Amino acid sequence: MSELALAPAAQDLLFREARTANTFTAEPVTEEQVQAIYDLVKYGPTAFNQSPLRVVLVRTPEARERLVKHMAEGNRAKTESAPLVAILTTDHEFHEELPQLVPHAPGIGDAYFSERPVRERSALLNGTLQAAYFIVGVRAAGLAAGPMTGYDAEGLRAEFLDDDHEPLMVVNIGRPGQDAWFPRSPRLAYEEVVTTV
Repeated sequence: MSELALAPAAQDLLFREARTANTFTAEPVTEEQVQAIYDLVKYGPTAFNQSPLRVVLVRTPEARERLVKHMAEGNRAKTESAPLVAILTTDHEFHEELPQLVPHAPGIGDAYFSERPVRERSALLNGTLQAAYFIVGVRAAGLAAGPMTGYDAEGLRAEFLDDDHEPLMVVNIGRPGQDAWFPRSPRLAYEEVVTTV
């Protein structure tokens, strides 16, 4: 009997068989699919229920061209060919939404996040956590994700963002194409990671 409540097929879909795709088919990724992904992953836990993740969907050829020029050389071809590319960013002004997200604790934003450096650290941590949920959500939709951090962050910010938004990663999304996978890299064993005190 498995120790996990999630069905083995779902475990495989989300983790064991899921891979970072490097090629994609031409099948489009619909707005409805992206909304379903977000509507699932928005429930992932964060500190103070904050929601700093922001997603910029790059759909038009013009926007794709503007994006590709900021990608590292090794990431350009796959970014050009993916059906959809998402720029995942974090919002340093996330605290302005806390009255809506944490209604039982009015003033929490001012109490904990009045200073910009504190907000930036929290936004980076919790935005990255939400980005990980987003990748798992892409997999839950039966799609493949190709997350990348090889890009010119300042160029990306100047092209698509403002000073309150920090790029976290660029994610290619779609159905895996021919020769989409590199060989599976090793993972650390339980004994190498977990200690008990």
